[in-house]
Amino acid sequence: MRKAYLTSNPSQTKKLGEILAKEILKTKPKKTALVIGLKGVLGGGKTTFLKGFAKGLGIKEKILSPTFVIVKRFQLNNFTIKQFNNFYHIDCYRIKKPKEILDLGFKEIIKNPQNIVAIEWADHIEKILPKDTLIIKFEFLEKNIRKIKISD
Repeated sequence: MRKAYLTSNPSQTKKLGEILAKEILKTKPKKTALVIGLKGVLGGGKTTFLKGFAKGLGIKEKILSPTFVIVKRFQLNNFTIKQFNNFYHIDCYRIKKPKEILDLGFKEIIKNPQNIVAIEWADHIEKILPKDTLIIKFEFLEKNIRKIKISD
């Protein structure tokens, strides 16, 4: 799957995230976690996108970038979601070496097929991302216009 979208405001970026989450919930579980790697510059829309994504998963809690805690887990309590139990929001902005995320239980998180794992600043740990990671790139075209490319 390779698709590109243009958004011109945060609401559109959130809506795109929400739509992707609803599509993912229709997929069959794999043997490992469903991993999404988000790449782009600071302020590029990654966290805004994940706010919509979390909404699409049925998460009611406020989504903030876990820059200082690095890993945040949300339990998926929606009874219509049978194949996934947890949503992990990981922010690798402060990660200097991939080993640092491994020390936080990353391998165990991505082994569990009932997990959805979204990783901001995925390029910081690119060497250890699973081969089937869904990559989403955020690019500024103009002040308010972003190009969001989804590829696997």
